[in-house]
Amino acid sequence: MEPTESDVVEISPDKRYIRYNEILGRGAFKNVYKGFDEIDGIEVAWNQVSIDDVLQSPEHLERLYSEVHLLRTLKHENIIRSYASWVDDENKTINMITELFTSGSLRQYRKKHKNVDLKAIKNWARQILRGLRYLHTHSPLIIHRDLKCDNIFVNGNHGEVKIGDLGLATIMQQPTARSVIGTPEFMAPELYEEEYNELVDIYSFGMCMLELVTCEYPYGECKNQAQIYKKVTSGIKPAALNKVRYPEVKQFIEKCLVTASQRLSAVELLKEPFLLVEDPKDLMCDPLQLTDFTPKSTISLKSDSPFMDLDPNYKMLSAGTCAHSMIGTSSTVELQRYSERNVFTIKGEKFDDDTVSLTLRIADSSGRARNVHFIFYLNADTALSIAAEMVEQLDLWSEDIAFIAELIDSLILRLVPTWKTSSGSLGGAQSSYGVSAVLQNNQVLAPHAKDQVSNIFPVREASEQYSRSKGNDAGESVRGIIQTQCGINLRHQT
Repeated sequence: MEPTESDVVEISPDKRYIRYNEILGRGAFKNVYKGFDEIDGIEVAWNQVSIDDVLQSPEHLERLYSEVHLLRTLKHENIIRSYASWVDDENKTINMITELFTSGSLRQYRKKHKNVDLKAIKNWARQILRGLRYLHTHSPLIIHRDLKCDNIFVNGNHGEVKIGDLGLATIMQQPTARSVIGTPEFMAPELYEEEYNELVDIYSFGMCMLELVTCEYPYGECKNQAQIYKKVTSGIKPAALNKVRYPEVKQFIEKCLVTASQRLSAVELLKEPFLLVEDPKDLMCDPLQLTDFTPKSTISLKSDSPFMDLDPNYKMLSAGTCAHSMIGTSSTVELQRYSERNVFTIKGEKFDDDTVSLTLRIADSSGRARNVHFIFYLNADTALSIAAEMVEQLDLWSEDIAFIAELIDSLILRLVPTWKTSSGSLGGAQSSYGVSAVLQNNQVLAPHAKDQVSNIFPVREASEQYSRSKGNDAGESVRGIIQTQCGINLRHQT
């Protein structure tokens, strides 16, 4: 039964979000309720944490800090998205609004649907690996550390899966991490040795695949965690692995469970033949044939800004074509570049020594195309600044900046041979337009600087401070701690 207006039990400080009493799930230190966004008209997940609980446990406070901060800075189609965060002083809760996943966790979804074709499992695997690829190539690198089907969420109406529950994630400032944390059945052997890297997530991914294929929890034959620990550290694989019927499936899982020195990365696993799509109509989120370039929609921004509508699902620049012609006294250039799922076409016309008119078209596999129109001022604009403005204005993925900037620079360089690109060269999107370049030009759209994402957090001091300040100043004390360390916008609940 769907909740009604009379079921509303809480409203956000800005009156945008309402919370129902319907619990969607429980975590180690939070409850997740169904909520509703009255501005966008969409259902959301309202995550609520008791301040008393987390501040009395340094470990829980660390996990909360990690999740709140990471969700605010990460933008990827296969990572759960955060919309808002605040502290309710009166009720002593910390609240986070995130995406709602209509079908629950991947574990719940798989248990509900017993007869799932291998094609669907491959589709889920690709999406999970894309999310891991994003985390593991992020700057700085991020390790999830608690990847399991319970922490992967599904929108069953179109097969979309996203990695969530980043409460145990760690931001790598050193080559290896040193704390033992996670779910024993999914923990790589090196985790127990307290020295590991991002490949522990690949091991966990392999266990997720094993569960998805067999519908059995790994090491279900063990009676307690001690037995699991003994088997994992001895290199004994779960009994369920012997129940995998197809050799190619078993081999793929085993590649994830080998020793860390032999384990493939997310980038490498995505190239494995096992995950290749045999029929482009089989699955979503894979390269398909484009049907047309018909413009479907255009969004208008502020008067001096380009108007645009972009789809950020792509890889860095790869193959491309170029057309060049002279129209009257103006020079026109058109470039076309292919990504994993989209075709990008940019057309530029140079009117005078200072101005270039640009049109960017993005077409996806469904035939949907979007146009971007803007004027580029050669004496004032840079490709990075324009790309960053696009991403900022339309709330696109931060990794779009590099791709769009290089595409713009490539075109202008053909129109104006003396043009100096944003980085001085076009030697590769990642090297030329990476996060560091964006930071240097003050065009960053989310806090990625190391001092902002440091994993150092005075949790024990915060806990002691809170335990000593149970009076009227407790709310402000908590507010200061969370706002300073998590970088979230804290507002009073009125």
